[in-house]
Amino acid sequence: MRTFLTLLGRELKSYFYSPIAYVVIFFFLIATGFNFYAGVMFLNRSDAEITVVEASFNTVLFWFPFILIFPLITMRTYADEFRMGTFEMVTTAPVQDWQVVLAKFTGAFGFYCMLWAPSFSYFVAFQLISGKEAAMAAGAYGGSYLLLALLGMFYCSIGCLASSLSTEQVNAAVMTFACIFAVFLGGLVTFIFNVTNPALRDLISYVSAIEHMADFTRGIIDSRPIIWYLSMTALVLFVNFQVFQYRKWKA
Repeated sequence: MRTFLTLLGRELKSYFYSPIAYVVIFFFLIATGFNFYAGVMFLNRSDAEITVVEASFNTVLFWFPFILIFPLITMRTYADEFRMGTFEMVTTAPVQDWQVVLAKFTGAFGFYCMLWAPSFSYFVAFQLISGKEAAMAAGAYGGSYLLLALLGMFYCSIGCLASSLSTEQVNAAVMTFACIFAVFLGGLVTFIFNVTNPALRDLISYVSAIEHMADFTRGIIDSRPIIWYLSMTALVLFVNFQVFQYRKWKA
């Protein structure tokens, strides 16, 4: 456990040794702040039957920067080791391969969670200033951030896998964005093509991040998306582990 925590600390510190961390933080805070502001202004101008939480977490202004941050967070996890020539040092150190893979994933996910930490203050400030609730029930807050965590785990695992497959950060970022966008787009098939087949609609709904967010922001927490994201994260990390071992023995 101590070895894993040492590796995790190394990964988290590496983010703040690079300017990219501060660029991502600045970009993300601007994007989420503007998205929250736009959601409040939209509700002020209309009689829409949605809450501030729903307006903040399920719009185009939310999803585009949300998907875009994962390539920036994960592109350097392995590619930077290859570029700097430190991969051999990591693989020959007295640590287990699974500890390295899990530490890099947890470091990326931990940095992702840091990005979201200030966002809860938006809803607190809204309630203090307006005197109104930002959500219909307390479960909507928990559901929203639970789904953000689940999505973050899955997408960070995809980014780590893409980085392990490339020696260039830009290539890793492009692969990460392409994979995440493809997964996200798969959940929009019913909207784009007006699918009427019930079985196909149910299958797409099972993997649709937009439909999951629509439910979780209302406090409707379904176990099926939880199982989906946890199992897919585990699967991608397993593939990541196999790629890491292949690169290790190849080196």
